[in-house]
This record gives sequence, C-alpha cells and structure tokens, in this order.
Amino acid sequence: MTSVRPAWVTTTVRPDHPDAALLLREYMTEMVVRYHGRPARPGEVDAALAEMPSDDLAPPGGLLLVARHGGDLAGCAGLRWHSGWAELKRVFVRPAHRGAGGGAALLAAVERRARAVGADRIRLDTRDDLVEARALYVRHGYVEIPAYSHGPYAGHWYEKQLTNAPEGAK
Repeated sequence: MTSVRPAWVTTTVRPDHPDAALLLREYMTEMVVRYHGRPARPGEVDAALAEMPSDDLAPPGGLLLVARHGGDLAGCAGLRWHSGWAELKRVFVRPAHRGAGGGAALLAAVERRARAVGADRIRLDTRDDLVEARALYVRHGYVEIPAYSHGPYAGHWYEKQLTNAPEGAK
C-alpha cells in the first residue's frame, strides 16, 4: 500500500496578510539566529524586519507566495520585479515541513509566475551560512554569477535563465 504525499499549494498574498506576516517574522527570526549563532535578543527581529522590509513584495513591484502543505501553513517566497528579470527573496519553509519538497515547490511556483510576466531570468543573493539554500538553488538549475547587488549580507549570487516554453515542453 502506498501513501499519498500531501500536496504543496501556493497562493499570492500581500506581505501584510496575517499568514504572510507570521511567515516573514519566522523567516527573519531564523536569519537573525543563524547569523548570530544564538537566540534572538529582544528587538533584534523587529530591527531586522525594519532594515529589510518586504512591503515591496506586492503589486506593482513584486509578489509574495505563501505555501500550504497538506493544509498547514508551511512556507513563503517572494519576487521583486526588475526590467526584464525577477529577484527571488524570502524563501522559507517552516522546520516541520522541511524535507518534503517545499523548496522545490516554491521555486517552481515563482518561476511560473516570473515567466508569466515575461521575465527572462531570476536572480538572488544569499548569505555564506545558508548552505542548505545554496544547495537547493544549485539543484534547481541556478548558477553562481558575479555580484549584481551589494547588500550587507550577500555573499553568493545566483541566476537561472527562464524559458518561455509551456511547463513540461522540451
């Protein structure tokens, strides 16, 4: 007897939607904890959210997806629109849902949406310590490129060329 794995379902929401706000806070908490190697101190997560806001991950400048896995709120990913390309931001899967394909599902969903608006590539920057994220991007066809941004936490830059062929076409 085989078991059916729960589906990943993504929905576009505004960053101030309660589900999005919760996920973005959890994302930023993890970023603060991993960066400092200790529990977040009072006010650190709020300061990080203010330093790196996500309010532009909404039309017309971008979008934010929340993902559900088997009905549970499980992750998020955002895109910022640039001239002809999109920038991937805030990829996060809650710990309880890691290892179940959420990163792949989120990448597939943002790539579909980027193609739909005519973006020819997706770029991203990430930190040195986010080795799992870097491995995810490489597994899904992102290649390391020279720096295109100069944020204080960026240590690696990636890009994936998008084709405008329909999903599944060769």
